[in-house]
Amino acid sequence: MNGLALLLGATVIFIAAYIVYGSWLAKKWGVDPSRPTPAYTQKDGIDYLPTKPAVLLGHHFSSIAGAGPIVGPISAAVFGWIPVSLWIIVGSIFFGGVHDYGSMVASIRHKGQSIGQIIESNVGRRAKLLFAIFAWVTLLVVVAAFANIVASTFVANPGAGTASLLFIVLAVGFGYAVYRSGIPLLIGTIFGIIGMAVSFWLGHIFPLALSKEVWLLILLAYVFVASIAPVWILLQPRDYLNSFLLYAMMIAAFLGIIFYQPTMEIAGFVGFDLGGGQWLFPVLFVTVACGAISGFHSLVSSGTSSKQLDNERNAKLIGYGSMLIEGLLAICAIISVAYVAADKLPVLLKQGGPVNAFAQGTATFMTSLGLDFSLSKEFVALTISAFALTTLDTATRLGRFIFQEMIAPTENNKEVKPNSVREALSNRYVATLITIAAAWYMASGSYLTIWPIFGTANQMLAALALLAITAWLKKEGRDTYMITIPMYFMFAVTFTSLGQLIYSNLGKNWLIVGVSALLTVLSLALAVEEFRVFSEDKKETSQAEGLQSQSQE
Repeated sequence: MNGLALLLGATVIFIAAYIVYGSWLAKKWGVDPSRPTPAYTQKDGIDYLPTKPAVLLGHHFSSIAGAGPIVGPISAAVFGWIPVSLWIIVGSIFFGGVHDYGSMVASIRHKGQSIGQIIESNVGRRAKLLFAIFAWVTLLVVVAAFANIVASTFVANPGAGTASLLFIVLAVGFGYAVYRSGIPLLIGTIFGIIGMAVSFWLGHIFPLALSKEVWLLILLAYVFVASIAPVWILLQPRDYLNSFLLYAMMIAAFLGIIFYQPTMEIAGFVGFDLGGGQWLFPVLFVTVACGAISGFHSLVSSGTSSKQLDNERNAKLIGYGSMLIEGLLAICAIISVAYVAADKLPVLLKQGGPVNAFAQGTATFMTSLGLDFSLSKEFVALTISAFALTTLDTATRLGRFIFQEMIAPTENNKEVKPNSVREALSNRYVATLITIAAAWYMASGSYLTIWPIFGTANQMLAALALLAITAWLKKEGRDTYMITIPMYFMFAVTFTSLGQLIYSNLGKNWLIVGVSALLTVLSLALAVEEFRVFSEDKKETSQAEGLQSQSQE
């Protein structure tokens, strides 16, 4: 099959889904453009700040994309390109898109609060605490893994390290110019893109060669600052400018595929059982991860993006639209390796992993546009590392939010009295430092040690976020089937995967066994707690209806 046909077909399907299904979801959830958003009602200039849709789209897409939609689909290609492509398309439309959009709408209905606080409002503090612990542990794994990956990338590609540091300086200047000096966004964007090109050139000329340990310290120092700084000075402008890197890479890849017209050389379908516990269910669904659905997205949607949304109608573009764009990126990723002969793919993956395979494949397509292969590959590698770094700083900020929510009293748990210890631990500087210190401990070894648990924990987080959205919709008296169907499926996938991880690592890797067991217990406890509340609500409703019927008689 021609890869161009797959790309164009997926594009048409995603556009149709955005117009039809996205609008239907907005109607079912009561999205109201006239309702003030938390960015206005809770505005503080640090976390809550009304943001132009184009800027917020850049921040949100940069935060959720990262390397996930590239690494996941390519790693899952061992099952064949057909099941991977089908899951990307179906998952992005009916699972990931609904999950991301629903998380954002639920959050703006709760003053921009996170998924954990939404659970507290609709289920109870005990359920919120269980979810917060689960989410925080998952974010520690995310920060540790991505810090390790980014540091390793900078060691292997020193020019990318130089350019990334220059991007940070450029982002601060952009943020000050646009938000404080009043320079129009268009003018600032033009100069920002020129500055990025100059940074890329300087990185190519002056590569910064440092050890992995030094890069880890630099990265963790950066994310500490990025997590506590106002969003307008670094987070928003950096993600906004970085989004142009990804847009440029996607456009180049899209056009490259059109002109190169690669043929899908790897097998369409390999089998349900590849041996060694590699079953299509649940391994494929966990491995594709961000290419179809990701629990991390719910934390971004409810943790940062909902606090910056200027109008409810833009939640469809930011929440649902970003997931569909990410699905398209995942399709490009599978095409980038599917053109390679089946016997060459394992060799390519061993030489540098999925990122290297994607960079080489995409650069090959870009040569059909007259671009140099080596520079194209360097550009693709820089783009991927830039977004891995974006995921890293966003995950750190979210980890800080969740840690503070676990410790500090809120309006929903007045029985928890403030004291000096709680006030100290919930301080944003202390909360950030604790989060980074725990992640640094995990990151000090190889990311391969903790990576096996990442995919499963991430997908379980998605199932729990869908459970939280269901609780809110039930209290609102709205339909929930568009949420519960993907929720039950993701629970089946992730509990099966956790069981596999525990069984296959007994006596081999006790870190994975311990974390998997902890996540299993937390997930079961939270699910039981929420279903108990559902049952009580249903019972109360039935009793109320019975009393009403008796009074009418």
